[in-house]
Amino acid sequence: MDYNRAHNRVRQLKKFYKNLMWFGIVAGIIMGNDLIKNGLHYNVLSGHLILTIWAIFIIIKAISLFVFDDSWEKKIMDKEFKKDKKAIDF
Repeated sequence: MDYNRAHNRVRQLKKFYKNLMWFGIVAGIIMGNDLIKNGLHYNVLSGHLILTIWAIFIIIKAISLFVFDDSWEKKIMDKEFKKDKKAIDF
């Protein structure tokens, strides 16, 4: 991995962890407020829908960062290069 790719990956990881931290803080506030007021019931107007959508985006970002990372891309590219491709005869 060259310097630019490593630098880009570190920036992406930093943004991901920062987003995850903010999600935890906001979710804690919303869920804590709900628990104190009326128990833990799903209510669209109290912010649960926003937390659900935000959680889905975080999961998608985590999959792209940790499952389909640079090493995965390199493996797929190596596989493609190793395939025997026949030249086109004109």
